[in-house]
This record gives sequence, C-alpha cells and structure tokens, in this order.
Amino acid sequence: QVQLVESGGGLVQAGGSLRVSCAASVVTFDIYIMGWFRQAPGKEREFVAAISQNGGSRYYADSVKGRFTISRDNAKNTVYLQMNSLKPEDTAVYYCAARQLGLVTDTSKYDYWGQGTQVTVSS
Repeated sequence: QVQLVESGGGLVQAGGSLRVSCAASVVTFDIYIMGWFRQAPGKEREFVAAISQNGGSRYYADSVKGRFTISRDNAKNTVYLQMNSLKPEDTAVYYCAARQLGLVTDTSKYDYWGQGTQVTVSS
C-alpha cells in the first residue's frame, strides 16, 4: 500500500511559479513510476507529467512542456512538480499518482492517488 500526500499548492499570479510536492509513505519508493495529474472544475482529470523510477525518463503533456518540470528525490520519497510561467488555465487540483510498470499517461493505469492540492492562477 502506498500513501501519497501532496503539498505546496496555493494562489499565484499569471506568469509566476509554484512548486508542488508529493511525499510517499512506502519503503520501496524507487520501484514506482510517479505521475502528476490535474482536474479543473467541470473537466476530466488529465495527465500532466510522469517520471520513471530512477528519474531518467520524463514525459509531459503538450500543454505544459517547456514550463513544468517533474523531478524526484528517492532518498526523501518525494516527487516534485516545478511550475513556471503559470497561466490561468493551469488552475486545477493537482494530484500525484503511482504505479509500478510502464510510464503511461492514462489516468486509469495508476494504482495509488493522493488527495490533491489546489493551484489557482489569477489573471
């Protein structure tokens, strides 16, 4: 069982930056692929970014490529999402998720989820 807790959300002006974190309570964090997803009001949850177990492979949604960076610190059991040049359309609840096999973007393929952290970008 993997428990995930996100933190670091908040209110930021357009063009600003924010870093959200996700701490995992599991002994073997480095066997899990980690992903970030987001869900805006009235919309489906969508893929944002994912990172392989050792951090060597990263994948981003086109909408955030060049602005967001996913990273992980296996010694701290934590995955991060650095968000720069934020836009009002980035406003959403951001969730981290974990799975063991394959770096994928499909929401349904992830086994463990955090409770989410709200990110609001004002114009």
